[in-house]
Amino acid sequence: MTEYLERINSPADLRALDRGELHELADELRAFLLDSVSQTGGHLASNLGTVELTVALHYAYHTPYDRLVWDVGHQVYAHKILTGRRLAMERLRMRGGISGFPRREESEFDTFGAGHSSTSISAALGMAVAARMREEDRKVVAIIGDGAMTAGMAFEALNNAGAMDASLLVVLNDNDMSISPNVGALNQYLAKLLASRFYSVVRRGGEKVLGIAPGILELAKRAEEHVKGMMMPGTLFEEFGFNYIGPIDGHDLDALISSLQNIRDFNGPQFLHVVTKKGKGYKLAEDDPCFYHGVTKFDPQNGMAQPVKSSRPSYTQVFGDWICDMASVDDRLVAITPAMREGSGLVRFAEEYPDRYFDVGIAEQHALTFAAGLACEGLKPVVAIYSTFLQRAYDQLVHDVLIQNLPVVFAVDRAGIVGADGATHMGAYDLSFLRCLPNLIVMAPKDENECRQMLYTAYRQNSPVVVRYPRGSGSGVKVEQEMQELPIGLGEVLRPGRQVAVCAFGNLVASALEAGEQINATVVNMRFIKPLDDELIATLARSHDLLVTVEENVIMGGAGSAIAESLARQKINIPILHLGLPDTPVEHGSQSELIAECGLDSAGILSSIRARLSE
Repeated sequence: MTEYLERINSPADLRALDRGELHELADELRAFLLDSVSQTGGHLASNLGTVELTVALHYAYHTPYDRLVWDVGHQVYAHKILTGRRLAMERLRMRGGISGFPRREESEFDTFGAGHSSTSISAALGMAVAARMREEDRKVVAIIGDGAMTAGMAFEALNNAGAMDASLLVVLNDNDMSISPNVGALNQYLAKLLASRFYSVVRRGGEKVLGIAPGILELAKRAEEHVKGMMMPGTLFEEFGFNYIGPIDGHDLDALISSLQNIRDFNGPQFLHVVTKKGKGYKLAEDDPCFYHGVTKFDPQNGMAQPVKSSRPSYTQVFGDWICDMASVDDRLVAITPAMREGSGLVRFAEEYPDRYFDVGIAEQHALTFAAGLACEGLKPVVAIYSTFLQRAYDQLVHDVLIQNLPVVFAVDRAGIVGADGATHMGAYDLSFLRCLPNLIVMAPKDENECRQMLYTAYRQNSPVVVRYPRGSGSGVKVEQEMQELPIGLGEVLRPGRQVAVCAFGNLVASALEAGEQINATVVNMRFIKPLDDELIATLARSHDLLVTVEENVIMGGAGSAIAESLARQKINIPILHLGLPDTPVEHGSQSELIAECGLDSAGILSSIRARLSE
């Protein structure tokens, strides 16, 4: 039933409803979300948990004039539905459809693009200051989860906002859950909800009683400052200069609307602590919000996912098996992840080696420097991190690991095309930003077995090493349990041919090999981006008419550029065709669709080579 939902084409329609009708709307919205995501896949539990909050925000604030800034963005489906994109949900995260994250290009209601965590307060503060400078009565709200609140950037923004005295509301959506279970002292601090509720009641009652005796009231207020530090989660945010309100029930629509309408008239930094339940309204997601954080298509009646077409192990699984096997023979190995235990394949390791597993929370910068400190003391850290998350810790990679030449292994997952999550999650740049750095070995496996052997090779080095691999499965080769160290910096000729030599990197070797078969080209698995096999490159260049480089990375500054630099150093002149990702963000869609669109499947590679030969 969508009696009310079908009438909502914008938040203006929502604000035209009676307060009593909003409850029915919220129920319809939650039911629609469950049905819609079950057919498309996407982020489920986080969106079910923010239905009432989304309705209340659009009801209390005059969006889009007032700005809503969503952190990370994996909780914006209700927001998208209420802002005119309900029918577009049937193509959510599909090629040509709407994004699963806020996109400024998609709607005027998406005020700031997101995909990674902890950016909302900074962006919202910028908007609030801009409104103040222009003397506009625009209100700005940042909505951030308790997981994202553990990152340093959020606290940098809080500190700056309090000092600026800007009119900004920060809504803490506290569901005690990010992607992996939250960790850290801050999470424990925010979790003292019973104590804080008790304190709120006591304070309100005490003020009424003590108000008749001002001297006693002043004494009580002084004592309050000490008591609050032990009992009240708001103390921390009040010290930043925010007026703390809450915590309130994030599923009590009337309380939410009343609170937000009152806060809207306040000046200065405001902080509203809202407690929600991830997966609210769908029992399976409530019981296992981690599993239902991101889902494929499934049957909402029983929660069963549609059958997976491939039974081949993913690269993530290969990594997860390798690190457990390696830990069993070397007690120096420790694993580190910035809040991505499940996504990085560390669930089994965390269970089998809990004392050697460290989830540092959404804190990529800390993760790398923490690993550097461990390495200084003789341990062997393995940092499991997504390609796009490694970008966030670039300074720490350079200064804290590489300049000191510390033996840290980086297992870089989700390199290249990732698919439905879109541009913010595409691992399109790591080869470019890694290969220019000192003291670093960079490898890319052609298949699952080579991934296992490269991880072992990386672990055997006494220097920093990156092994970067894609999302999903490879070619399905048998993964050998015996681990062998690969010779550093040497590629392998997979297919001898003539006229054209194709130098392929990583997961695209298979497609390059298929294309090479059609034109009798030489095909090489380069294996190493740094150091390059200069001798092999020179041999290929001297015996072929055209050199082709193929990589799942942007062309500029990538592996192909490294080959061109090698030829220049060796004073060898040969025509080169560089194939890789374009100099524009790659949008969402299936991996196979996007690979083909970028011309990196076997047909695309073959077409590009033939076009070049015909010039």
